[in-house]
Amino acid sequence: MRRQFNRLGMAVTEHDPAEAPPPGDAVDVIVMDGDSIPIKCDTAAAWRIGAPIIALIGTETPSRLKWLLDLQPASFLVKPLRSAGLYTALVVAFDAAQRRTNEAAHVERLEGRVRSRRVVFAAVLQIMRGHGLSETEAFALIRQTAMRHRTTVEQLSAEIVAVGGMPNRTTRTA
Repeated sequence: MRRQFNRLGMAVTEHDPAEAPPPGDAVDVIVMDGDSIPIKCDTAAAWRIGAPIIALIGTETPSRLKWLLDLQPASFLVKPLRSAGLYTALVVAFDAAQRRTNEAAHVERLEGRVRSRRVVFAAVLQIMRGHGLSETEAFALIRQTAMRHRTTVEQLSAEIVAVGGMPNRTTRTA
């Protein structure tokens, strides 16, 4: 396996999975032998440091497979290892890791929007009171103003709440 990684231009370092990962090391991928680690090993979870994990699987017992799935491997290889399959496992692992990163960023954006709902609601109330508009008209005014100034409804709403009314903008923001 080391030879195949070297052929792909990858440097290999070996660590005992029973020990904590070394701090500060940049790791592109982790290859973990799932059969050599005790199931109750807590330090194995410490290796989930953001790099995709390729699990080597030789024993197909349900408890072992569940333990491996809890580590959330991005890909796996079945033992005994052969010369074929490592490149595919790497491609699948990097793709899965990229998808997880993208999904986490998407969820974070959505959570931010949910958190800002209170601010948007407060801004809509202020515009309704200040301009005598209905809720729909007030939100439409905020949305149109945000679009005109190339900002988000959430950012504009925060400014409305901060200044107590529609902010006086003379220039467009990027």
